[in-house]
Order: sequence, then C-alpha cells, then structure tokens
Amino acid sequence: MTSILNADLHCHSVVSDGTLTPEDLAARAKANGVELWALTDHDEIGGQHRATAAARAQGMAYLTGTEISVTFADTTVHIVGLGFDPDDAQLAQGLAATRGGRGERAQEMAAQLAQVGIKGAYEGALQFVGNPALISRTHFARFLVETGVCKDTSEVFRRFLTEGKPGFVPHRWASLEDAVGWIRGAGGIAVIAHPARYGFPPLQEDALFDQFCALGGEGVEVVTGSHTPDECLRYRDRALARHLLASRGSDFHSPRESRLDLGTLPPLDAHLTPVWQRLASRIALPEGRVFA
Repeated sequence: MTSILNADLHCHSVVSDGTLTPEDLAARAKANGVELWALTDHDEIGGQHRATAAARAQGMAYLTGTEISVTFADTTVHIVGLGFDPDDAQLAQGLAATRGGRGERAQEMAAQLAQVGIKGAYEGALQFVGNPALISRTHFARFLVETGVCKDTSEVFRRFLTEGKPGFVPHRWASLEDAVGWIRGAGGIAVIAHPARYGFPPLQEDALFDQFCALGGEGVEVVTGSHTPDECLRYRDRALARHLLASRGSDFHSPRESRLDLGTLPPLDAHLTPVWQRLASRIALPEGRVFA
C-alpha cells in the first residue's frame, strides 16, 4: 500500500449506538472501497480488538478509535481519539467514568416521555441497545420510530429529546482537558469531531480551538457526514490556519439512518496534512502490506 486515499475514521457499532457489529462494519467498509478504517464508538473501546481483527480479515489497514463526549461551554462536544493503545488502563478508566450515569439519565428521559403519553420508553429503548451501559438518545429515537410516534429520527429530534423538548436530560460529560489527556496518554491523537454541528458563534468556536490546541489536541474533522461543502471549506481553512491535522470520517451509524455510507465521502483537500500520516507507525496493516 503506497498511499491511502479512502480513509474512513469515524463510525459506530453495536458496542455504542450503531446497528452493525464491528465485523459487519468492516465488511461494509471494504465493499465500499475503504483502505484505512477506524471504529470510533462513543466513550467505549471494548470493540477495538474485534475491529482490528475484522479489518485484517478484510485486508484493510486499521487505526484504533473512540469518540469521547465532552462538556464545553454547556454544550456536548465530541473528541475523536485515533491511534492509541487499546489496552491503556487510564483511557479505559476515564471512559468508564464518562459512561457512568447513563442508566439513571435514561430512566429520567423515559419518565419525561411518559408525562406526554409515551409509555414504556425505557424498556423500548433497551431493545435497540447492544451495550446497556451506553444507552443514549439514539436508542430512544429508534424506539419512537419503531412504534410509529415519529416517521424518522429527524422528526424525533425535532419533537423530542433535545433541549426544551420532552425527554431531554442534560448530562455532565468529561472535560476537554481529560479527554485530550487520556488520548495523548495512550499514545493517540485527539481530533475535534464534526465541528460545524455545535453551532458555536465565532468567539466561542475560537475558544474551543484555542483550549483544544493548548491541551495538545492536533486534529480536526474537515470532511465528515454532517458537513456541507461550504463547511468542509471552512474547516479546511481553519485546519490550515492553525496547522492542524485533517481527518475524514462518515460518522456512519446504520444503513437506515445515516446520511452517508462508509467510504463515500469526498477526499481531503490536497493542501491538508492527513492525520493518518502522523499515525503511520500506529496503523495495523494487513499481512504483506506496507504503509508509505
């Protein structure tokens, strides 16, 4: 392998809130032409060894990954970690602490939904959970679609589970300092995931990037499933201005729900430095392949 053009470094399996197993994701990525893949389950690294083995079986290169939930300026921000040691104890402990409290939060979400006539939401959401420790709004959304309350997950998040709507329960996640520190401590690189999604005004977004870089964060997702072409250009320019590494990932969760499939994103701009170039020594390669 002399170059990697089709890298997909952001997706989710049943280990968090996706609907496919790591093995099925690997097969789907390979079928779509992905050359370098990372599984980035929310606040969880329990699927990393399975994903590494699945990528090897498919003949794909692999980088370890996770997506850590962070509270910044009273907003949930996601930090992707790439290329870390999946057996690092401090990272595992930090993620376990971040996951803590999801069960209690889910019970409160269900109680709010019951108040507006939607009964059994907690039990219903559990039917869609592969890992009960990671029950989330996504699982409640699937229940609301399955039971006909809403026609799709977009409608769910317009009517429920968001701030000011029934079923919304805020949660205090990891700090930005902790998330970046855990990733760096495990030998990985921290990347701001889908930055356009947070809707920060310019000064607040500058503060996020300032603090992230000061803590040792090194990358930003430029091309991702939720970015428009104009947003890709905007974050290309931000990456260049701040000398950040650029990442690319579909944020694929499910064949039925995701906006873009694995491996179907446009390429990174040629002026950017891909994050995987810095992580070349951490890439798990199929037998007989060489990364250059």
